[in-house]
Amino acid sequence: MKSFEELLAGSVAAHGHLCPGQIVGVRMAMLGLRLLDFEAPPTYPQLKQLIVFIEMDRCTGDAVAFVTNAKLGRRSLKFVDYGIMAATFINLETSRAYRVISTEEARDLAPLYAPREPDKRGRQLEAYRVMPDSVLFRVQEVKVDLTPYDLPGPTRSKVACVRCGQVVRDGREVVWDGRPYCRPCAQGGYFRDARDIAWDRMNWSPQLQMEEMEPRPGAEQFAERPSC
Repeated sequence: MKSFEELLAGSVAAHGHLCPGQIVGVRMAMLGLRLLDFEAPPTYPQLKQLIVFIEMDRCTGDAVAFVTNAKLGRRSLKFVDYGIMAATFINLETSRAYRVISTEEARDLAPLYAPREPDKRGRQLEAYRVMPDSVLFRVQEVKVDLTPYDLPGPTRSKVACVRCGQVVRDGREVVWDGRPYCRPCAQGGYFRDARDIAWDRMNWSPQLQMEEMEPRPGAEQFAERPSC
């Protein structure tokens, strides 16, 4: 188990700067893990049982991900774009789940917890370090309906979109009239006016880079020799 200061220092190093959201996120994750009787950061067996939903794409989200060690690539980190300073922590073994929400009242109460700080940011940085969890957060016990497609592990299904041919994994296709579509084709995507392009450097590969870095035959004759 690491201390709050150790976790904050690591999160700040990974994120790139210290801000109030980092402090809130570290404490949010620590509270969520304690509610599950997990350590912070989780042990490897605990990590195998943990799924975290993050509801914001802000500094707080990076801090939660750092402390929990949950990752998109391991399918233990889920992002839902609600724009809410909240995260849900799930124990897959017990199905217990807790949603931890940052309170707006904490902003208003910051001057009471850091009266000597002259500016708003400084007050938040100091106050969020010392506020009790009961002031900084609300906690909800929740139910999260996970399907086998949501769980860590190998890909469980692959379906080709009937419109564009793109393969869709893990049940994320949309079925219309019994036919599967990818979501961009079925519902519209975050992008538009898609067109395939040809780029004159598309033949690059890591192997090509390695070959370019290798010394050319005869190059050693140009190597600097020690003077007599």
